[in-house]
Amino acid sequence: MLSVKKIKIKSEFTKNVLTLMTGTTVAQAIPIAISPILTRIYTPADFGIVALFMAIAASFGSIANGRYELAIMLPKKEEDAINLFALSLIITTAISLILFIIVLFLNEKIALWLGNKEIKFWLYFIPVTVFFVGLFNSLDKYNTRLKNYKDIAKSKVIKSIVLAAVQLSVGFIKQGAAGLVSGQVLAQMFANLKLLKNIIADKELLAKISLSSIKVQAKRYVKFPKYSLGGVIANSLSLHFIEILISSFFSVATLGFYALVQRMLGLPSSLIGGSIGQVFYQEATQEKHKSGKAIEIYKKTFKKLSVLGILFFGFLYFSVEGIFTFVFGQDWQIAGVYAKIIMPLFFIRFIYVSLSMTYDVFESLKTELIWQVCYFLGLMALIYFCRNGTFEYFLQLFTIYGSFMYLISLFITYRLAKGGELWG
Repeated sequence: MLSVKKIKIKSEFTKNVLTLMTGTTVAQAIPIAISPILTRIYTPADFGIVALFMAIAASFGSIANGRYELAIMLPKKEEDAINLFALSLIITTAISLILFIIVLFLNEKIALWLGNKEIKFWLYFIPVTVFFVGLFNSLDKYNTRLKNYKDIAKSKVIKSIVLAAVQLSVGFIKQGAAGLVSGQVLAQMFANLKLLKNIIADKELLAKISLSSIKVQAKRYVKFPKYSLGGVIANSLSLHFIEILISSFFSVATLGFYALVQRMLGLPSSLIGGSIGQVFYQEATQEKHKSGKAIEIYKKTFKKLSVLGILFFGFLYFSVEGIFTFVFGQDWQIAGVYAKIIMPLFFIRFIYVSLSMTYDVFESLKTELIWQVCYFLGLMALIYFCRNGTFEYFLQLFTIYGSFMYLISLFITYRLAKGGELWG
């Protein structure tokens, strides 16, 4: 009986992962297919501008819910979960309005600080993009709770179709970064529609939303804004503020090359790792409810990610320079050089991203905050140290430092999955 149960759980896990991967594969295949066209109708500087825009939007988008969206998976009662969703949406709306006021009055100063005049007009679209990103994060977590993996997959496909359609059509009729940026904004908006219907349709559940219940949930899961908010700010700054500094210390064209590398090498994480991580979060939460641990699903997920990562990144390491030149054109040859240097870091990060959800499962948010802050401070010191050197030199040191820090975090999450704790 036990063996049958294990097989059933395993098949369900695999089925859910494959459902998400199928949608994500289609969603990622579309941007990949049009990338050789985009790199020929847009310049590296154009890619640098959209990277700068998304760095700002993604940084604020990651905190737009106050991190309460991560708690949506945890309550046993649906009533508590829907009130957490409502709380997340209220916070997202408030932050977006605050950003709009800031951009309205400080537009020129922000553009001047960023050292890019072309970003000035697009700053007005930051608040609305942040709202759509925050809404999607909440919808994604609630639909994951309900195991609506098919709808999650469909929403990703819709997002990619809109992105591709806008970036290509605008790019052919207008020069500059307009197509790249507007495509991102509209794609974020349309991605929400499919997932939103699942919540709006349940009128009985929506009727359970109340201010008193929202306050109760806000207090119950206060650890998420208290600790996870600081952690995700540090993480966002590590991922996105570094792009702003690359633009300032080196050039916007260098940022364009780096952005393409991030997009291509990040594909395994978004294509496979993200799907595995999403199901891992749901399965780990269930295992924790039953035994107080999540070590079985942790080890199973670690093995899957390691094998897949070795196969993909091992092949790509020896062929990436030629692939970049052939696919994207001779002007993007240097991006292939950058990709080979930083690839070991992306391999380890591929494993780390999915398993980092262990922090949330065990609500060990203080531990994650400490790691994130240490990682961010070390990274800022590193890029400042390398500001007068070559970008290749910075990438070499960044790869060594980042890989070391991710390995430390994997060790921490392994301990947590076994039911251990390091800092409380």
